[in-house]
Amino acid sequence: MLPGTRASALTGITGFRQGVAEAASRNEVLAAFYRGRGFDGIWAGSGEREVARRNALLAAMAGSPTHGLGPRRHDPEALVRTLQAAQSPYDQGVAEVEMSAAFLRLARDLNAGMLVPSEVSPHIKREVLAADPLTVLTVFPEEEPVAFLRGLAPATPEYARLLSAKLRLERIVAEGGWGEAVPAAKLEPGQGGASVVALRDRLIDMGWLRPTATATYDAAVTDAVKRFQAAHGLFDDGVAGEGTLAEINASPTDRLRSVLVALERERWNAAPRGSRHVWVNLTDFTAQIVDDDVPTFVTRSVIGAHEEDRETPEFSDQMEFMVVNPSWFVPRTIVVKEYLPQLQRNPNAASQLRITDSSGRAINRGAVNFGAYNARNFPFSMSQPPGDRNALGVVKFMFPNPWNIYLHDTPSKDLFNREVRAFSHGCIRLQQPRDFAYRLLARQTSDPQGLFQEKLGTGAETRVNLDRPIPVHLEYRTAFTDVRGGLQFRRDIYGRDARIWDALEGEGVEAGPLPA
Repeated sequence: MLPGTRASALTGITGFRQGVAEAASRNEVLAAFYRGRGFDGIWAGSGEREVARRNALLAAMAGSPTHGLGPRRHDPEALVRTLQAAQSPYDQGVAEVEMSAAFLRLARDLNAGMLVPSEVSPHIKREVLAADPLTVLTVFPEEEPVAFLRGLAPATPEYARLLSAKLRLERIVAEGGWGEAVPAAKLEPGQGGASVVALRDRLIDMGWLRPTATATYDAAVTDAVKRFQAAHGLFDDGVAGEGTLAEINASPTDRLRSVLVALERERWNAAPRGSRHVWVNLTDFTAQIVDDDVPTFVTRSVIGAHEEDRETPEFSDQMEFMVVNPSWFVPRTIVVKEYLPQLQRNPNAASQLRITDSSGRAINRGAVNFGAYNARNFPFSMSQPPGDRNALGVVKFMFPNPWNIYLHDTPSKDLFNREVRAFSHGCIRLQQPRDFAYRLLARQTSDPQGLFQEKLGTGAETRVNLDRPIPVHLEYRTAFTDVRGGLQFRRDIYGRDARIWDALEGEGVEAGPLPA
């Protein structure tokens, strides 16, 4: 060995480790990772494994827009410039840590999304199950890097189908879209003229109608409109009214934004939903029992009204039991906001409800001056016993949660005939609650209908436990797929996806064709 060579090598090693130690000290995860390996690197060096890791990370960063991630957050060219500029051992140590930081940022975004759900909307109560960053960084050096990075994204069938839909829409945007919008307020079967031709052409371009030269709103056009309506949560009457035309005239860029939001939402909730689960898509106004990714029971639902304190939140939980002949204990917010003003005008208002004091004793309405109370000091509770007029109907389905949200029957059946069904105080009303109960009970009794009717017939409030708790997912998807890959869209009833899109756009996400 030449004189001074060993000393120079030791100086280089010391300088590299010093750079690593100082750069990593600003992040607890990076500090713990490098401290555990004596500040040795995993990226720096000319060895085959180090080169493979660098190339895999740079390629994954370059491909991040494929997943709908913001390219500014994952800029491989900027990282390459950092590596090239690092000439001294110390600077190379700093660059080593920057690569690990870029790796963790990409891993987090792919695995759990770019955004924090509750920061976008307080009604999104979902806890994101992100992989532990220290574990991810510790395991990575022992794995094949390309496969490891590819495996960070959700492995759910929905995520794969949404990625395919994204690619299709990007191609459509690049090719110029679906042509001119339909210039009409309403079109009906039997009509003709330029607006009908525009409708025909747009339906053909969108893939809902086979190529035809018809200039009239004939049976083929009507059937195409019906299929379009069914895939967009509209009443499928075959008439292109204002609401249907608004959806038909939505651009492929608008639809692409919805898919990009859906991809982010899927990253938030990529944990297995359960082989059997209840899926409530708030925007679809339905509740489903899903078995092995296939809906086996679907019923219409009514969700929370579009008011800040009545919107239904988003979260997942476990349904544990149902209550047959339930009582309704009126939430405090409803008592003071809705019923107290009624009682102040007429002490006998809301006569179907019991008013009780703090000891649970019924009060004499005529002996109370309700005008003396306000929302802060009203001392009474209100409830409704089981019965035909009970606000919860004959059954409620419980998955105890901090927001007191559950599924239930309702005596207000007429609301299920509306296209947009946002009327409740937050809980979810079911159009077919008895059939829903039968389907849930069918796995624990040979006569689910008989069991339910027996409990119902007593008239007494009765708890019926589920032998196996069932996962319940209250979701909000304006874009989603079915098991055959068909893409469906719904209106952004609460405006939540618009807020998510604004946040994604702020992170550099674009709704357009990917760069060549």
